[in-house]
Amino acid sequence: MYGSSQAVIGDALRRLGPVPGLFAADKVWTSSANAGPRQIEDSRRSWNLPRFDLLQVHNLLAWPDHLRTLLAMKAEGRLRYVGITTSEGRRQREFEDVMRRERLDFAHFTYNPLDREAEDRLLPLAADRGIAVIVNRPFRQGDLTRRLTHEPLPGWAAEIGAASWAQVLLKFSLAHPAVTVVIPATSRVAHLKENMAAAHGLLPDTALRARIVRTVAALA
Repeated sequence: MYGSSQAVIGDALRRLGPVPGLFAADKVWTSSANAGPRQIEDSRRSWNLPRFDLLQVHNLLAWPDHLRTLLAMKAEGRLRYVGITTSEGRRQREFEDVMRRERLDFAHFTYNPLDREAEDRLLPLAADRGIAVIVNRPFRQGDLTRRLTHEPLPGWAAEIGAASWAQVLLKFSLAHPAVTVVIPATSRVAHLKENMAAAHGLLPDTALRARIVRTVAALA
């Protein structure tokens, strides 16, 4: 699904050797229930790891069967955490139902200043059930950062240690109490460093998060 990413990660891990604190997360994304275990094992071998920390059923593809596989792996000690994902809000009602019914550790969905549907139900539900949240598409796949590129950064950005719009957007998502981690996605090392810097400094409070929403909506 992500081209050569798994092979590249596996090669890097072989070169680096043991990496303290490594958290390895991947997905099962085949629509064939029977092909799930084979895909998972192929992914593990590509990563060159004894086991994953987290595996997720991507976009709820064949989710009842894949979830049974992942929960069995967890029970056997071959996996630490189990989750589900959705891209661009797909099948959100079904996603919510699965979050309510199943024994999930992680839920993975979109959240940013312009896509805030998750605030109504998914984020409160995750907090209530103790489900960790992975936020995807904080930049709308780069559309938001491209629109904001030539807009001057507001003075209040310095109050939270944000030196770019990308860092403002990341801090907005990270600051929600139910959010565990944000995955911005990039193929450029410079962007990776810029994104990681958002983990430093203060996070916006409720009032500033509301201001970020208004500012981004007006500019983008």
